[in-house]
Amino acid sequence: MNAIEVLPRLGRWALGFLFRLGHGAFFLVDLLKSVPASLRRFYLVVAQIHAIGNYSLVIICASGLAVGFVLALQGYYTLSRYGATESLGLLVALSLVRELGPVVTALLFAGRAGTSLTAEIGLMKAGEQLAAMELMAIDPKQRVLAPRLLGGIIAMPLLAAMFSAVGIFGGYVVGVLMIGIDPGQFWSQMQAGVDVWDDVGNGIIKSLVFGVTCTFVALYEGYEANATPEGVAQATTRTVVIASLAVLLLDFVLTAVMFSTPR
Repeated sequence: MNAIEVLPRLGRWALGFLFRLGHGAFFLVDLLKSVPASLRRFYLVVAQIHAIGNYSLVIICASGLAVGFVLALQGYYTLSRYGATESLGLLVALSLVRELGPVVTALLFAGRAGTSLTAEIGLMKAGEQLAAMELMAIDPKQRVLAPRLLGGIIAMPLLAAMFSAVGIFGGYVVGVLMIGIDPGQFWSQMQAGVDVWDDVGNGIIKSLVFGVTCTFVALYEGYEANATPEGVAQATTRTVVIASLAVLLLDFVLTAVMFSTPR
């Protein structure tokens, strides 16, 4: 392949990327316009919170516990070099509520709930259920997609909070019960060093942004999937890839904005 062949392909790829970006922006605007109507049928949103959040709870808690174990072990061996093992609780808590809680929860959410949403919407499109709704003068974005968007946005911060809480408990088990750090120092350092607004509040904001991103990508890929088994499978794969990359990129941007100025 020579340079003459590369440039047209690069141009087609750039045009396709810009087209999908613009189309996705219009799709998001349409979804946001449908949100007020979905709030009038809040039972649909509650059902989606249960389907998205409750069914992801096991993997979130198991992963949070494992991350808490590892953080406590690694943190203890690092802090022991400087004689600051009493700050282990602070290290675990800040790592979870600021960074690992929102980010790892979003990645697990994209792999568990995101793929489920994409496959569900894609199969509804392949089965012409969405087309049947349009024939009955029912807006599928208002009846099907918007409740799922709200459910994902609400469920993500709750799952991230559960991940962080279980991770802190895992750090307590390793640091206090296994290694033998004084429990008073573990909790007092954490309470003194973790700020509700600067640390927990910023973690919640990250979770909300990640919730919008992951749920929107999942719904968009499912709605725009080709109405074939191969098309649904490809859309599911794209959901995991795009949502994961978007979460990591947004995490860098949000961290730079939130924590660039020292206290």
